[in-house]
Amino acid sequence: MSGDAGQADADSSTEGRRAVVAKRVDSGEADLAEISQLAAAAGYEVVGELTQTRTEDAAFMFGEGKVAELRDLVRRTDANAVIIDNDVGPYQTFNVGGKLPEGVEMIDRFTLILEIFGQRANTRKAQLQVELAELRYELPRAEAKASLAKRDERPGFMGLGEYDESVERDIKRQISEIRDELESIAEKEEARREQRRDSGFDLVALAGYTNAGKSTLMRRLADELEVDENADRHRDLDTTAESQDMLFTTLGTTTRRAEMEKRDVLLTDTVGFIADLPHWLVESFESTLDSVYRADLVLLVVDASESVEEMREKLVTSHDTLYERNEAPVVTVFNKIDRLEPGELADRRAALSGVAPDPIAVSAKTGAGVAELRDRVEDELPNWERERLVLPVSDDAMSLVSWVHDHGHVAEETYAGDQVTVDFEAKPSIVARARAKAADLSAPPAEESA
Repeated sequence: MSGDAGQADADSSTEGRRAVVAKRVDSGEADLAEISQLAAAAGYEVVGELTQTRTEDAAFMFGEGKVAELRDLVRRTDANAVIIDNDVGPYQTFNVGGKLPEGVEMIDRFTLILEIFGQRANTRKAQLQVELAELRYELPRAEAKASLAKRDERPGFMGLGEYDESVERDIKRQISEIRDELESIAEKEEARREQRRDSGFDLVALAGYTNAGKSTLMRRLADELEVDENADRHRDLDTTAESQDMLFTTLGTTTRRAEMEKRDVLLTDTVGFIADLPHWLVESFESTLDSVYRADLVLLVVDASESVEEMREKLVTSHDTLYERNEAPVVTVFNKIDRLEPGELADRRAALSGVAPDPIAVSAKTGAGVAELRDRVEDELPNWERERLVLPVSDDAMSLVSWVHDHGHVAEETYAGDQVTVDFEAKPSIVARARAKAADLSAPPAEESA
């Protein structure tokens, strides 16, 4: 299926989808903002909301009376789906689904996220990661679903069919095969990263929550210079760095070149973090997160227009994800400062100094603070070495001088008689290669130089 055809199918499949969103919390007040955004990203029109504050009911998640209220709300709004912003167990799904009008689909938070990922997965790698996540989600539920189907004499309940040991074995076999293919893709991507480093590029990854403005910031820094030479390229990569007010605009990664004052860096943007993702789901997308874990520098982008409490929660969760495996320095970027009132930025800096001790404040939309961010990127990247080469003037020497210009920062280039002197800075690996190339050059014969 082509990218265009796949997108057309996805668009048509979301027509007429009306959903009631619901959430239970143990205490406090339930917030339905994010689940409503997720529902919209999946193509649902949210037509009703329901919340409850109480301890979890083992049979229904909500209290039984609240489930009856949910059923009535579905009927009044003519909804064809119920989206619950909780991790709903298979028995709870079965019980609540049995109380709803016939034909109404029951979806929990993680099923919805997987549905969105599936709609955005237009590369082989993304498709494999989505399939892996779906299988890991289904594995512990397979036996429970089949048990429910047998009890209720509905062999096709939730699409599983009658249970036997081959079902579990088949899921495990598929998981193993997908992991093997993803490892092969990861090896190729790691080789590509090293090839880029050998070419003199530093790798900078953009991380952060969805809608923090990562894609807009990438466009501002990269000036739309796209360099992704992924052979598995698809239609979605053409617009990966477009900024839209929608969660999960894309599932893939985009890499673009950005010129700093001295260095050329490659910026990589990937799918944003989202609250309360279970460990199994994060692990399923480990291959995509490698672009963050294996970068030379990470820019953690935070929406500064959110409340201090929201910012702190997202910073702490992001740090847990990043520092688990990432060894590169992390620079926190407070984005969207154009939305702040005078004095608010200083208040946020002070309140969040414990989790963001030295943030850079920018507006990717207006460009404010971006010059300071470029300087900070260069300061935080691994140190370059300074080198001075004295070469005989020749065609080979001129090729080497050109190569140094392409792979480092030339501070001075001077000519005296039959020699050229190049004073430059570059990554240690580039300096070592330049020295090796210079050593191979021999002075021209005396009669030629005369």
